[in-house]
Amino acid sequence: MPQEFRLILKQTDQPGYTPDMECYLRHGGYEALKKALAIAPKDLPDGKRLSAPEQLRDEVKLSGLRGRGGAGFSCGLKWSFVDRKSGKPIYLICNADESEPGTFKDRQIIHKDPHQLIEGMIISCFANDVKLAYIYIRGEFPEGARILNRALAEARAKGFVGKNILGSGYNLDIYVHRGAGAYICGEETGLIESLEGKRPYPRIKPPYFPAVLGLYMCPTIVNNVETLCAVKHIVHMGAAEYAKLGTPNNTGTRIVSLSGHVRKPGYYEIEVGKVTIGQLIFDPAFGNGLREGRKLKAVIPGGSSAKVFKAGEKFKLKKKGPDGKDAEHEIDMLDLPYDFDSLIAAGSMSGSSAIIVMDDSTDIVEALANISEFYAHESCGQCTPCREGSLWMSKALQRLTHGGGRRQDADYLVRIADNIPGGRTICAFGEACSWPVQSFVAKFKDEFVARGAADEDRAKAGAGPTSELKIAASPH
Repeated sequence: MPQEFRLILKQTDQPGYTPDMECYLRHGGYEALKKALAIAPKDLPDGKRLSAPEQLRDEVKLSGLRGRGGAGFSCGLKWSFVDRKSGKPIYLICNADESEPGTFKDRQIIHKDPHQLIEGMIISCFANDVKLAYIYIRGEFPEGARILNRALAEARAKGFVGKNILGSGYNLDIYVHRGAGAYICGEETGLIESLEGKRPYPRIKPPYFPAVLGLYMCPTIVNNVETLCAVKHIVHMGAAEYAKLGTPNNTGTRIVSLSGHVRKPGYYEIEVGKVTIGQLIFDPAFGNGLREGRKLKAVIPGGSSAKVFKAGEKFKLKKKGPDGKDAEHEIDMLDLPYDFDSLIAAGSMSGSSAIIVMDDSTDIVEALANISEFYAHESCGQCTPCREGSLWMSKALQRLTHGGGRRQDADYLVRIADNIPGGRTICAFGEACSWPVQSFVAKFKDEFVARGAADEDRAKAGAGPTSELKIAASPH
């Protein structure tokens, strides 16, 4: 039977566990930091000497840790890109701008175990020679910001943050920076622009890769809350032990946000790839199935921007057989292992690890209209295809949901969506707003066509949309 495997969330939700320093210390807090700071330089056979930070960076790379914020890029590889020869200071930013609809995992750590995040940040900063770091937190999390500031004050008082940390000679300060609640600030270069006090327009890459030209045009690392917490456990367990968790190329644990039409919505920590989508939805240890009398209709596997799966879908995926060779296997959507690679191979992504479940009571057109309205509102407006395309799609869907639809709106939506991604925009927001439209219409086209046809028939019969709806039904 599949079960949760709590590593990062091991202490949270336990009776009597509180977010203060004393409770954290009683449960082994900051021991991983002490271990990291005590690492001695290592002499190699070729005469080179590895410093403690270099050894830590190697451990993270060996652990196989992939970013938990959305892209799933190797954390160790990301750290290796940092320009360490420029002479400029290196900064680290914790991306706590959790804003992907359907995602609510990082705030659990911030609210219930903030010192775990701070310890993970200090170790990561030490590993990368960082002297100043920031926690960029979403504006809608005022209590989270207060909790983090309290925790940082406690850490400074105990000598875990500040000058000469634990007598090691290492200096570091960490500040909390509150954003203004813009989804685009989840994109790392948009976040950096906002942190500098500017409009959060994402930067063009190249040349503005954060590892080279980030905050204040200095080398910068941007990591997600959950990713930085995992670093603490890698140091505590060792890279080899951590890599035993999960599956090859999908190591460690992952916190999944499960919402929608399940009996037990919530957040669950699993070994990556050891639990399937179907188990997360139906198993009593997780979602415990759908509401009484309902059938599954669709699943968004990685936050609202991920391409939707239709119930009953089957995929042909390559899998290694006993002989070690790749063989193609047909697999049902519910049997997909919840990991980075399986979901990409099936045409979607695990993204921010947020599963949104929709049963047969769901109006798919309404659901997409809701998602598209969000993306039209949150586009920063810097790139024309995204700024205009997201708005046109939202307007077309408003027509369809307010009585002014047309039969051809399904094809019209796809035509717009197809013209946004493909390198036409500076950041991935263009893809994020187009993927839901492309996948919803492709997999449920009959519902969009039927809605538009019904509206046209009503209009022909003389029962057209109200004046308010005629505004929404403008040519765009």
